Amino acid sequence: MIQRRKTLAGLCLAPWLLAGCASGPTVATRWYELRAEPPGPVPPARPGDGLVWEVAGDMRLPGALDRDTLVLASGAATLVPLVGHRWAEPLRDSIPSRLVADLALLRGPGLVWRGPVPAGVSVGRRLRVEIVSLVADAGQRALHLQARWWFSDERRPAGAGGTGTTPVLGQAELSVPLGERSVDALAAAHRAAIWQLAQHIVGSAA
Repeated sequence: MIQRRKTLAGLCLAPWLLAGCASGPTVATRWYELRAEPPGPVPPARPGDGLVWEVAGDMRLPGALDRDTLVLASGAATLVPLVGHRWAEPLRDSIPSRLVADLALLRGPGLVWRGPVPAGVSVGRRLRVEIVSLVADAGQRALHLQARWWFSDERRPAGAGGTGTTPVLGQAELSVPLGERSVDALAAAHRAAIWQLAQHIVGSAA
């Protein structure tokens, strides 16, 4: 019991976890968002082959991101919720919408749509994205993103069973340094990671 009390006391000394050690009713909620604008300069659009992309709306996220509270890694396998620090919009909604918007900025107007596309839009490629992990390391030095994606070419039939060629897999492991140990910096790093992911996806299709 004494050892456990020492462990809990140590957690409460960490600046990232101060909010989690306060009593429930006295914790004031702070809200964070993935800003609509990208966190860096936008390069000139490079449409490449000019094909229209349809991005699947049902993007897969790990369970840790399917919550309103921000979390960070602790120890070998622990995720610690930052009590009182919440996303204004759930990441299951904001990550797909920001990623699609970033892809559209990088490729050009009318070339990226979130599925289902409007009537009359001819889709050249379909894109499916999965976020494998998105969490700060135990030392809170950087936010790490692991993602993979699949392209299917809709211009040619794959066979009697349907349309589209065999999907092509891409993947990326990205790290966004945390300039300071604050929850605000952690939230901003999430946005930067999505922006970097969009650039990797566009680059992989060039």
